[in-house]
Amino acid sequence: MRTGQDHPAGPHAQRGVASTAPAAATPLLTSSAALCWGLQFALLNPVLALLLVGLYDAGPADVGWVLGVYNASGFVAALGIPSWADRRKDYLRPLLVCGTLTLALAGTLAITTALPVAVVALVVLGGPAGVGVSLLFADMKHAKAAPSEVINTRAIVSFAWVAGPPLATFIMAALGNRAILPVLAVIAFLNMATTAGMIAKRRAAKSMDPDPDPTLHATGQPVSRTAVVLIVSGFVALQATNSAAVSVMSLFVTERLGLPLIWSGVALGISALLEIPALLIIGRLSRRSSSQAILATGCVAGVAYYAAMTVLTGPVLLIAVQPLNAWFFGTVAGIGLTLFQDLIPGPGLASGLFTNTRRIGAIVSGVIIAAGPGLGLGYQGVFGICAVAAFAALILIGLSRGTAPKA
Repeated sequence: MRTGQDHPAGPHAQRGVASTAPAAATPLLTSSAALCWGLQFALLNPVLALLLVGLYDAGPADVGWVLGVYNASGFVAALGIPSWADRRKDYLRPLLVCGTLTLALAGTLAITTALPVAVVALVVLGGPAGVGVSLLFADMKHAKAAPSEVINTRAIVSFAWVAGPPLATFIMAALGNRAILPVLAVIAFLNMATTAGMIAKRRAAKSMDPDPDPTLHATGQPVSRTAVVLIVSGFVALQATNSAAVSVMSLFVTERLGLPLIWSGVALGISALLEIPALLIIGRLSRRSSSQAILATGCVAGVAYYAAMTVLTGPVLLIAVQPLNAWFFGTVAGIGLTLFQDLIPGPGLASGLFTNTRRIGAIVSGVIIAAGPGLGLGYQGVFGICAVAAFAALILIGLSRGTAPKA
């Protein structure tokens, strides 16, 4: 089986062929949508376990299985809904439905006190609602947005994830656990408003310049199934290393380095903040360098970061190596999304599959976390295994370059 690679709009686009891309939303509208969709679950997911315990009296075992089925729902939705949108060539109306589902989720969680009802709401409403960000990026690809635009928009989503968790905890500490749910409802209204604005703009543009037959632009180079498998496998490995490293950071800082717990938050916070300028730089580089070349630099930075974490002994070096981590995950988050959209013909399926590499990677990270101490290497051994996994991912991604069949 071969998949088609969309021919990017821009200076290398074919001449003499009319553009088939739907009109893109204005930069301000797209940026606003990215911020709101990023905030939607940046406010909920980090504090969901706390809500389950505080509002519905869930025990530790309850929290584990509820989060498991919730994430499983999100996994299935991230493949099914975008694929359905691909077939209809419409990503904005499903995006509007996701906003409606978020509003329904916030309302249900606010009025119920029963754990089973909350679980049903999270699975039936929350899982599908979480597909919103994937659909937003799928619509950008459908509108032939340049890779640099996609990466810059991804930086806005990263900012939302920097601001969302502390904002959520502040609101809950000041006003009570349930207070975060009306805030989530407001964000849902904003999501629906920005999506409605994009739909109106798209409809107005189509009435003035109807799209010609989209098959006229099927000019991309074919990509083999082997290349897709190698890329997906490489990204699962990269996502697993990031998930494992974040999960053990607090234990590494307190038990290995003997530092106060706050240093874990400082290190992760600095890395998250640096990820935003890293993404903006990556967006500029993507205009003149190949995605795989930039991604290779990220993998090298990841190997260097994880290797350094196995030997550092104090807080100064802990902070000093965080720019490497920011560049590493910036390339994974930014380049990964555009690379998947280039390799896989359906923008929705591509975005959903990329999102799910993070979910699968989180599962694989459990094996990495267990292996480090299990082999007698301590928590620094987790970072050593991550260095090996990142290097293996670099090899897999490099091999994928030679598997595309000739045109």
